[in-house]
Amino acid sequence: MSKTTDRTYHMLIVEDDPDILMGLEEYFELEEYEVQTAEDGEEALRLMREMEKCDVVLLDVMLPKKDGFDVLRESQEMGFSAPILMITARGEQESKLKGFGLGADDYITKPFNVEELAARVKAILQRTMPPSEAPMDIYEIGDVEINFTTHEAYRGDEEVEFTALEFDILRYLTQHEGRTVTRKQLLRDVWGIDENIIT
Repeated sequence: MSKTTDRTYHMLIVEDDPDILMGLEEYFELEEYEVQTAEDGEEALRLMREMEKCDVVLLDVMLPKKDGFDVLRESQEMGFSAPILMITARGEQESKLKGFGLGADDYITKPFNVEELAARVKAILQRTMPPSEAPMDIYEIGDVEINFTTHEAYRGDEEVEFTALEFDILRYLTQHEGRTVTRKQLLRDVWGIDENIIT
């Protein structure tokens, strides 16, 4: 069966709150990201220089040693090209505008739902990944072909009817081919039922 992509994404999380940092690290590792972490701005810049591959950065604004804006500015100056999603306290409109002006790709405010954050990360990756790594929307297994763009499925020449929800479940399972998918994952990622709020 064809997959969306075989790629493992590499993420850098920069956050000085140990509880938030641990929660994000555990969540994205469960989603099969390769995660590195930093607790201050200087460590973040060091990792940006040293990491062989980085696909996306989660960068808190309020950091010791160097704040998120300094990290963002210096990362741009040294040619760091991975997209950066900044995390800030609620209501800091000025911070958002400043971050976008320095080259941030997206923003999320605390407290945030980790599912919304994950969706924003996926959207960034879809915008920035090379075309050769873009998700494929047609899957084949044996004589069965599923087109997730048109919501059509065929077994040989005969069309097979699925509901919209069944297509969503099929897409999710094909994206996780070869891995065990739990009921909790299906409820969270397909139905959107989740109470994991990070404050």
